[in-house]
Amino acid sequence: MNAFLYLLTVLIWGSTWIAIKLQLGVVAIPVSIFYRFGLAALVMLAGLALLGRLQQLDRRGHLLCLGQGLCLFCLNFLCFYSATQWISSGLVSVVFSASTLWNVLNARIWFGTRISARVMLGGAFGLAGLTLLFWPEVAGQQASHETLLGLGLALLGTLCFSTGNMLSSAQQRAGIGPWTGNAYSMLYGSLVLLAGCLLTGQPFGFDSSPSYVGALLYLVFAGSIVAFTAYLTLVGRMGPARAAYCTVLFPVVALSISTVAEGYQWTWLALAGLALVMLGNVLVFTQRVAGAATSRQPASATAAK
Repeated sequence: MNAFLYLLTVLIWGSTWIAIKLQLGVVAIPVSIFYRFGLAALVMLAGLALLGRLQQLDRRGHLLCLGQGLCLFCLNFLCFYSATQWISSGLVSVVFSASTLWNVLNARIWFGTRISARVMLGGAFGLAGLTLLFWPEVAGQQASHETLLGLGLALLGTLCFSTGNMLSSAQQRAGIGPWTGNAYSMLYGSLVLLAGCLLTGQPFGFDSSPSYVGALLYLVFAGSIVAFTAYLTLVGRMGPARAAYCTVLFPVVALSISTVAEGYQWTWLALAGLALVMLGNVLVFTQRVAGAATSRQPASATAAK
């Protein structure tokens, strides 16, 4: 099940860039994000209520959802969308992939989880691999005040994403399921976005073209309801550090799609980066198998006796 959820998350998030790209232009970015998570929250809350699967939350549960919504479904996206105005999308992807390492450190700070050298090494390989994949964009970035601003926003977005992961893990430890937790978190995140749009005077326009509507629906159902729930389920099942390796792999999927859709040309440098990403993936995800084998040895020895 973990492998299926992981693959599902990577494939969906690796393709959402197409839908996001189709949304740019007519509708203001914060408004588009509000539409996405507001609609996703309403669909999830209504569906869970109809199925009798919507959990009742206490005050602490709602506060956890408010925090997750603010970090994961509001500030995270605003920071990354804004960062792309100042730095290349490739550099943004490299900064975002560092969430694997941030999750390891935050899990240690929040929950006292032991820092695995294997996961840290795998995350470092993944980060190095993405740097090589996007090296032309990274190397071509001009050093300036705007570059520092973009990097700062991308780093802040990564920290928000990682904090949202920790809050989701805290929710699940408190018995709040990912479906209910996500539904309320998206609701709170969209309400904060709505308030921000109203305060800043963002125009609430809408693009009724098939491309915008189709992109919005894909982002609502696949990119938000399915992918975020699958990912945060992995956070609860596998731990934040290993689940966050999705952030390293989905840019690789995006580049693979771009090869077909936009004629992206693979270079030896990019192939070397892909190899490093795959090596990091092996390091991160073979740990459990080795650990499981070790834990079964005493039982086997006992059975032999």
